[in-house]
Amino acid sequence: MLDLLPDLCDEHGDEVEILAPIFKDYGAAQTFWGQAVTVSCKEDNSKVRELLATPGTGKVLVVDGGGSLRRALMGDQLAALAIENGWAGLIINGAIRDAGAISDMALGVKALATCPMKTEKRGVGEIDVPVTFAEVTIKPDDYIYADINGVLVAREPLTHHSF
Repeated sequence: MLDLLPDLCDEHGDEVEILAPIFKDYGAAQTFWGQAVTVSCKEDNSKVRELLATPGTGKVLVVDGGGSLRRALMGDQLAALAIENGWAGLIINGAIRDAGAISDMALGVKALATCPMKTEKRGVGEIDVPVTFAEVTIKPDDYIYADINGVLVAREPLTHHSF
């Protein structure tokens, strides 16, 4: 298994920010990276579905669910949609469901916790806005790097010998 983040921090320490270590790994792909696409939505995953239905090659969906654990912002159906459309992974400031199924899927998924309750679909949320959680602000088009050591944010793409 690749310990990507320690190497990136050693090489680019002044250029990066690290999210507070509040996330758990749920997907089978524990190391992933890509350009951030952001969405802010609380207890409604309509915008998450909308984004995951678009081409996501080279991208990581960053979902700010306000830290709510009352509703799951992604389950196995949306994870399958993400894989189908080439997304590298998701960082979710909120909950997911279907954790057993997602653990076998080739997708990077970091979230706060699990919750079996699905969201209401009201179509609310904002896409491509700066989001702030885990002590870092992530802007659309920032670069996200994640592994079992945590989540790193950079304003520009980073180079590393193991990519």
